[in-house]
Amino acid sequence: MKRLITISIVAFLSASLWSQQELLVSQYMFNGLFINPAYSGSHEYWEATALHRSQWVNFDGAPVTQMIEVDGPLANRKLGLGAIVIHDDIGDTEQFEFSANGSYHLDLDSERKNRLSFGLRIGFTNYSFRFDDTKVFEDGDQVFQDQISNEFVPKVGAGVYYYTDKMYAGVSVPTLFAGDNALSFQVDSNSTGGDETYFENHLFINGGYVIDASENLKVKPNILIKYHPSAPLQVDINANFLVYEKVWIGASYRTSADLVGIVEFNVTPQIRIGYSYDFTFNDIGNYSNGSHEVMLGYNFGKEIIKMKSPRYF
Repeated sequence: MKRLITISIVAFLSASLWSQQELLVSQYMFNGLFINPAYSGSHEYWEATALHRSQWVNFDGAPVTQMIEVDGPLANRKLGLGAIVIHDDIGDTEQFEFSANGSYHLDLDSERKNRLSFGLRIGFTNYSFRFDDTKVFEDGDQVFQDQISNEFVPKVGAGVYYYTDKMYAGVSVPTLFAGDNALSFQVDSNSTGGDETYFENHLFINGGYVIDASENLKVKPNILIKYHPSAPLQVDINANFLVYEKVWIGASYRTSADLVGIVEFNVTPQIRIGYSYDFTFNDIGNYSNGSHEVMLGYNFGKEIIKMKSPRYF
């Protein structure tokens, strides 16, 4: 019975990938480019991040994701440039994604403490379906015979990002437009799912603020709101604590029935290491051992640049 439930859920997840295409990670509050292209170049230095996520461990066919991000400033920090590479496996479906991100940053005061940026994302996603690995109840099942085995989808996204040295707020649509092999655009923001569209718009709204609780303790409450027309509104409520400018310890509550624990170490001024664990309280949690996520970040030239104030996001 457990095996039957597992196969059924994995088949559902694979079939839903075309509409629920935006991937899930838990350490986005330290890697804002994943959510918003306008985040690119918001630091005074170039940075690179590598992330691995194993979702719903021990659950057959659960998502496994790898992601690499690189971004930094250009033209005296008036421009930002970034790139994202993602590989994702879920059930019998494999996804490879690449995007180039660019941004333009406006100074809202003479000291450059209040800044507003506008970002654009251009890229593609390639989907592959492994029919040989698919477990079906009947040979020659027409449902699987009619599925697309490989699909190349160009995509365009956009975002706006406001930030100071202690707070930030952003709005983004990572996939604003998308097309199939024939380049016929098929994004439907009012769709409720089904065969008429490959993609639907996801709207992300996020913000946070850093509070000086004491000389050696800072608190960063932050929130992420995710809207998708075919799914309930999802809200992530996060609280992160920075101790001695070295260690971040935090927790997140996700309204989709997840509780996340997060820790990040600033090993050196250049190197960051992070780990998160997701506790899942819905039915899937009965068949898995949670989700693990590890992150490695490197800041280029951070020791050389004498920043007027540190960055916390």
